[in-house]
Amino acid sequence: MYDMEFFDLAQLADEKRKELHGKKTYFNINRHINPTNVCKDVCKFCAYSASRKNPNQYTMSHDEIMNIVKDIDSRGIKEVHIVSAHNPNTGLEWYLEIFKRIKTEYPHLHVKALTAAEVHFLSEEYNKSYDEILDLMVENGVDSMPGGGAEIFDEKVRDFICKGKVTSAQWLEIHKKWHQRGKKSNVTMLFGHIESRENRIDHMMRIRDLQDETGGFNCFIPLVYQTENNYLNIKKDITANEILRTMAISRLVLDNVPNLKAYWVTSTVNLALIAQEFGANDLDGTIEKESINSAAGAASANGVVLEDFVQLIKNSGFIAVERDSIYNEIKVW
Repeated sequence: MYDMEFFDLAQLADEKRKELHGKKTYFNINRHINPTNVCKDVCKFCAYSASRKNPNQYTMSHDEIMNIVKDIDSRGIKEVHIVSAHNPNTGLEWYLEIFKRIKTEYPHLHVKALTAAEVHFLSEEYNKSYDEILDLMVENGVDSMPGGGAEIFDEKVRDFICKGKVTSAQWLEIHKKWHQRGKKSNVTMLFGHIESRENRIDHMMRIRDLQDETGGFNCFIPLVYQTENNYLNIKKDITANEILRTMAISRLVLDNVPNLKAYWVTSTVNLALIAQEFGANDLDGTIEKESINSAAGAASANGVVLEDFVQLIKNSGFIAVERDSIYNEIKVW
């Protein structure tokens, strides 16, 4: 498929998109909160974590987080997305208590939190099984899991870019266990660094296999690697052509995962809009504030204004549909 004529590939992906979703493009009104950048791991691709005696470390207090939640709730935002670094200083209870506080005070908010990498970190740090950590997440109000930490499943690549982090088998095991609890999650793929096309296809096929087994993945999110301020030192950005090919192939290979997200944070808004013609049916959301990818050069620090977001979708010839976190339709704009 990578060797196909560009627009023939696009047409196949577009046909699959229309079969699944017509001209609808989904988004949600969400807010990312990244509570700490202190991390025990040193992933070469990461520009966010404040390890190696970084003077710009921060860890938010629960009151700081709750002030943000109060603000977003007052403006009708429906999802809070909490992902951060692997901070060995905060304690397991620090994570669980904030989830519980949010859910107790704002039970209508959807809490999407903790990547499989964070689950693995907490499991190791506090000598608990994955099952114990996942059960604690459910008990304390986590509704769904984001797809971060998957990176590329090939272990040779993984050893180079994020050695010591959750392995591919462990990542898949954690999501399988989450799905077995009747919960949904997303799955990502970080591409455009040192991985090969074969690595990407291998990554997709492992997702496809688990999805056949559990049906628990809501969405596949190909994340474009950001080149600035990290230790991989990739000199040349991946081309837009290669990004769009990978999007289209993702839609065709992962026909059992219902949604394909063009995550505008890493691809830029303009390219995400074009990706709607290459199989993507979801553009994530307004986000409001984002710290992880913007630290590596993405233009995402302050999100996108809702009205602008809707108009961009409509002006590109698609139907803007606001969704909740698990893809129930809320409003056609």
